[in-house]
Parts: sequence; C-alpha cells; structure tokens
Amino acid sequence: MQGRIVIPIHSEDGRLVAYAGRSLGTSEPRYRFPPRFRKSLVLFNLHRATLHGKTVVVVEGFFDCLSVHQAGLTCVVALMGCSLSHHQEQVLQNHFEEVVLLLDGDKAGRTAGASIAARLCSKVSTRLIEIPLAASPTNLGLTRSGVFVFQDTSERSSFSGSLYKAGNGTRRRLFIEPDSHLD
Repeated sequence: MQGRIVIPIHSEDGRLVAYAGRSLGTSEPRYRFPPRFRKSLVLFNLHRATLHGKTVVVVEGFFDCLSVHQAGLTCVVALMGCSLSHHQEQVLQNHFEEVVLLLDGDKAGRTAGASIAARLCSKVSTRLIEIPLAASPTNLGLTRSGVFVFQDTSERSSFSGSLYKAGNGTRRRLFIEPDSHLD
C-alpha cells in the first residue's frame, strides 16, 4: 500500500474486513484491494448508514461517499464501482425503504444507474438522479446541509432524475432545485 491513501472497509456489523489503497498519482491500478476481498459482498459505509435513516444514497466510490456524508447526507453507501451484486441488492432491501442512486455522470455511471434502478424498482422505492455529464458526487457542489449548489442555470437544467416506484415500475421525471434535499 506504499504510495497510496489507505481506506478501511467495514462489514455490515462494523468489523474491519479490508483496506483499499488508492494511488496518489496516475499509477495503475488506481485501487488495490486484498487478494481474497470480494467487493460484491460489501457496501462501503453500510455500518454507519444504517444508523441514519431508511432512505439511502448510493454512490460509486469511496470519495463520493465521503463527500456526500460530509455534506450532511449521512445515510450514504458506496458500491466501490458501478455494479450492484445480488448480495448488495438484498442488503439494500433489508435495511432501507428507499434507495437514491447518485452515480457518476459518465457513460458507465449512467448506464449502471439505469440498470440498477430497473432491478431495484420492483423491490424497493428507487430514485435515479442523473448528474451533469462527466460530473461525480464529489464535484457536485454539495453544501454542509445536503443542498446542491449550482454555478449557473445550465448546470441546474442538466441535473435531473427519475423516480421509480416500487412494485409497478412507473417512472416520472424529477428535477432537483438548488434548495431541495434528497429526503
């Protein structure tokens, strides 16, 4: 883990199960995990998120999770990537009534968000928030109170989402204004 930021990863009950190493520069791989660690069995920050409500924000990465948490949305977990395993899906269903997907604005994040929302919507109330292209939750401009702050109206108009209702799969557009909260 030399030359990397070390991030502790805990199990659902708070036990330390692994460390992830994030490279400080451009070295590859960007993230390094222990050989036998399986990301698909863990949601980063779940042991804390379960203490903070029944609506969870799901992001891709560690630093997205930390940024959203620091902004005041404390019920947040990270996938450690942009895929959701069957096990992670079950964990979300067991602990939360609503899932708010806030994945990156790149092609992979948008594709994964739509796919995950479609899978979850028949099991739990699900909101998919699309952020501006190439943005991530880390650089959204979240304030300490969990409010999204936009620099101009073009950013605001490109920040939208869909609400998927559990059970019937219906969907409607949702626009987030600068002074609105996710919960």
